[in-house]
Amino acid sequence: MSSSVKTVVRAYQNYVNGQWVKSSSGEMFPVYDPSTEEVIAQVASANAADVDQAVKAARSAFDSGPWPQTSAAERGRLLYKLAEKIRQNAAHLAEIECRNTGKPIVEAEYDIADVATCYEYYAGLANKVLGHVNPVPANALSFTLREPVGVAGQIIPWNYPLLMAAWKLAPALAAGCTCVLKPAEQTPLTALEIAPWFEEAGFPPGVVNIVNGMGEIAGAALVAHPGVDKIAFTGSAAVGKVIVKSAADTLKRVTLELGGKSPNIFFEGADWEAAVDGALFGVFINQGEVCSAGSRILVEKKIYSKFVESMTEKAKRIKLGAPMERETKMGPLVSKEQYDRVSSYLEIGKKEAKVAIGGGRPKQFGKGYYVEPTIFYDVENSARIAREEIFGPVASVIPFDGEGEAIRIANDTPYGLAAAVWTRDIFKAFRVVKALRVGIVWVNHMQPTYVEAPWGGYKQSGFGRELGPWGLEEYFETKQVFVNLDETPIGWY
Repeated sequence: MSSSVKTVVRAYQNYVNGQWVKSSSGEMFPVYDPSTEEVIAQVASANAADVDQAVKAARSAFDSGPWPQTSAAERGRLLYKLAEKIRQNAAHLAEIECRNTGKPIVEAEYDIADVATCYEYYAGLANKVLGHVNPVPANALSFTLREPVGVAGQIIPWNYPLLMAAWKLAPALAAGCTCVLKPAEQTPLTALEIAPWFEEAGFPPGVVNIVNGMGEIAGAALVAHPGVDKIAFTGSAAVGKVIVKSAADTLKRVTLELGGKSPNIFFEGADWEAAVDGALFGVFINQGEVCSAGSRILVEKKIYSKFVESMTEKAKRIKLGAPMERETKMGPLVSKEQYDRVSSYLEIGKKEAKVAIGGGRPKQFGKGYYVEPTIFYDVENSARIAREEIFGPVASVIPFDGEGEAIRIANDTPYGLAAAVWTRDIFKAFRVVKALRVGIVWVNHMQPTYVEAPWGGYKQSGFGRELGPWGLEEYFETKQVFVNLDETPIGWY
């Protein structure tokens, strides 16, 4: 990135009803480049009054604006236009995403491509929503209509900022909802960068509104607001529980995509090179800041020692570096807060298990929130590093003896988002797939994610699904319509 760009500190306001709007308090907060610890932007800090303004704009756009009369086909065309604008500006967006999150530029480029794909997918799905005719024992026609749930409040995390925004905005807009989006305070920049593009694509003002701010202030106000019909949240289980309790006061619809402690299970006889690569990729991609990270690596005892050795040797080749350098495989963690959190778990892990590699801060960086890729081994599944979501480049390798023990350890967790199984035995693979209490299972792969397939978890990993037609369904209400075809009076008196 050029030095001229690095010296610019841009100011962003909230985006409400098609306009940039200052927060009512006038307060701003800084946004950082985690690789340099420099401030790169100042962003308006919304409070309850600002959230109320955004919700009223969304409410008006849904109840009385032109949006309710916009056909499904036209909604799809608008989403296609937005996707085209994103593709045209992909390099610019990837650079902002890279700089704001610390993720390597190559990964950021993949993310932005996925953002456009997500909008394109729901553009195509918008006019393919079907009702049903219900056979009833009467001379009548009974059918169902699928109608938008209304105003959607959407709260997204900092690990995949623009992609998580797309996962929520795209299906909501395809369904005919209006939205108030609150990006994570650490990484709001790409969502704010594209905010005016919605109106440029043809969406009426007020259909998409973006408010910035702290979760405990702006996020809490959005969840509690009586003008919001649905909350969609991606983030930690702890915050998800708070949201459910608050949303209960107004009986909002809620979908939650929460954390995980995903088991990545390796049996004897798995394709060796692919398996070792899958173990490393599953926990170190995006600096381990992934809800579905395969951070519990379960290895059959027959191959355990060799597997740990191979992982360790390959982990030495992972290049940490500046996010904008194309050779970089791991950048810094997103923030000082996250760096401190992960560092605390490294100290916990050193007391609970053995360290194969890593365990601290790489010495070559004077600034930035960098953490070494770390592998703990001989980990007990009862250890904190095996039970609590660390959200960093920290792997816990756990030995098991046989299929039954692998399943028992894998399911012994409060989470249930994802898992992976590595074996050439197809019968074993499917037995394990059926036994795992998770929402997503990969066989001989790790982390492939496609907009066409559902995403979501069991247990404390949340409820509801995103992506595919399942994600669209979460933004609909079902209306039953009964049309009497019998001219005979009811005759009840």
